[in-house]
Amino acid sequence: MRVAVALKKSWRMFNHGPVTLVSASAGGVDNVMAAAWVTPLDFDPPKFTVVLASDTYTRALAERSGELMLQVPTVSMLSVIEGVGACSGRDVDKWTKFAIEREREDGVAAPLVAGCVGWMAAKIIDEPRLATEYDLFICQGFAAWADDRAFSEGRLRDDVPPELRTVHHIAGGTYIVDGDLVRASHG
Repeated sequence: MRVAVALKKSWRMFNHGPVTLVSASAGGVDNVMAAAWVTPLDFDPPKFTVVLASDTYTRALAERSGELMLQVPTVSMLSVIEGVGACSGRDVDKWTKFAIEREREDGVAAPLVAGCVGWMAAKIIDEPRLATEYDLFICQGFAAWADDRAFSEGRLRDDVPPELRTVHHIAGGTYIVDGDLVRASHG
């Protein structure tokens, strides 16, 4: 079940480096793409760096709205991850083509991708030089949710079911699936 996550702990959903789905909406149009380079940058308030190539439709929508949704998909969503990363929303309705269910939250413009285990609604911080020169965006989270079967109290659970594990993109359609957690004795 999707539950709210305290913002000061929300960065933990992304700290392990999973593939991220990025969605945005502007002018009544929604789009979603896969991104391998999303990194927590700060804790409170949570900030992230996100690389969005200049030719992506999601970037165009995010720049127009000033907002995007970062989400952590699961291994069971691998075909969605690959699919939305291999075509442009300018040419195809990805939501229909890949049978992606989208959800909405009050006060959030960007749609949420159902089936993920983490979601972060974020505003883009205006840094035009970084975007132009490096395709790099700095975003500040303003709302976060997690699937309580994967995250609890802002921490990755020890007993995440195999189908809810997250994936890490290596290259060329190759991924690594999260494995067993190891905790330090003081943690």
